[in-house]
Amino acid sequence: MKDYALATLERAIKTAAQVFLALVGTNATGITDVNWPGVGSAVALAALVSVVTSLASIKLSPNDGPAAFGPETVE
Repeated sequence: MKDYALATLERAIKTAAQVFLALVGTNATGITDVNWPGVGSAVALAALVSVVTSLASIKLSPNDGPAAFGPETVE
């Protein structure tokens, strides 16, 4: 279960980083023009959705990872 949790956390961190880079990279001409509360809110929501999606994909077999489709195993 620990490996599953770590894989889920890794996915959430990657999702949050992707959303952060997308919003900051496309939404600002300068670093002071960024709507930081909005970016933070979107990043937090994306990470939460990632975790919920991984939890919804949980399988009760040992070594199953958080992937909804396809073979993924954690050891």
